[in-house]
Amino acid sequence: MQPPPRQAPAPPTAASSSSQLSGSTKVSKSSGGAASSSSGPGAAPRRRETKKSTMKDSEVIARLQAICTDADPTKLYRSLVKIGQGASGGVYTAYQVGTNVSVAIKQMNLEQQPKKDLIINEILVMKESRHRNIVNFIDSFLFKGDLWVVMEYMEGGSLTDVVTCNIMTEGQIAAVSREVLEGLKHLHEHAVIHRDIKSDNILLSMEGDIKLTDFGFCAQIGEAHAKRTTMVGTPYWMAPEVVTRKEYGPKVDIWSLGIMCIEMVEGEPPYLNENPLRALYLIATHGTPKINNPENLTPGFLDFLHSSLEVDAEKRPDAAGMLRHPFLAKCADLRTLAPLIKAARDQNKK
Repeated sequence: MQPPPRQAPAPPTAASSSSQLSGSTKVSKSSGGAASSSSGPGAAPRRRETKKSTMKDSEVIARLQAICTDADPTKLYRSLVKIGQGASGGVYTAYQVGTNVSVAIKQMNLEQQPKKDLIINEILVMKESRHRNIVNFIDSFLFKGDLWVVMEYMEGGSLTDVVTCNIMTEGQIAAVSREVLEGLKHLHEHAVIHRDIKSDNILLSMEGDIKLTDFGFCAQIGEAHAKRTTMVGTPYWMAPEVVTRKEYGPKVDIWSLGIMCIEMVEGEPPYLNENPLRALYLIATHGTPKINNPENLTPGFLDFLHSSLEVDAEKRPDAAGMLRHPFLAKCADLRTLAPLIKAARDQNKK
């Protein structure tokens, strides 16, 4: 038996790309400004909406020049093979000259980027977030008007491929949840909220290694900005406090993890058959979504879901608290994900 195929409402524009490059239907609204929309480079062809850039192009270029390596990347990486194309540019696999290490390279023409400041945010967060559950940033270059972002290549693709092609055991779901929570705990301890946790943004190696990606919508929080109010993320995974424009903190990522657990059970998040605005309304009014056939799930897993999908953010555990949940004691070996990854790859080739 296969999970039902994911069928999001058809967006006005679409772009396809490798799962190494993220960005699905996203919404970002700040008070006093309407959201704009554009097709982002995404694993799933959904509309990406972000707030208007506040930095001038010249400021963005200057900032990128300061953080990028001043070198010719074509002399450092060889045998580029295009594996995806998004609205912002192409995604390639390549080999590092001298070491033959396989990498993923995201190439973006800066003139075509409507949200250049988000690119800076993504690079900075990746550079400062070294952890085994976060996709490793390798280098970045400004070369002939293009921005090259080099990162480790996760050949297993995204978790989305796995959840839409396979039935996962609770042990496997627990293992994925643990790894994601470890990455979130690291981000939250460094005052970073991811704000877009979903299966599209979880990448895997063929051995089952699990890593977070897509840091374009991360938020830095500190004493002066301990809470956020900006509506940012992908509607179907958005926490109620984000939808209702309440102040929120890192626990929005825990809610999104809970929605992602439902993906791992049902193949898609709740309300995916609704248009994004309708989905936002349902999240705001219905609170914790209903699980199909809860009798098929163990009490421990149901409690894990209930904890992560607690509407009251004050009562919702943080990443460290979720890592102590008894459900994670049943984690399967990550290597058991390898057959699921292979099955998803074989299915996608058909």
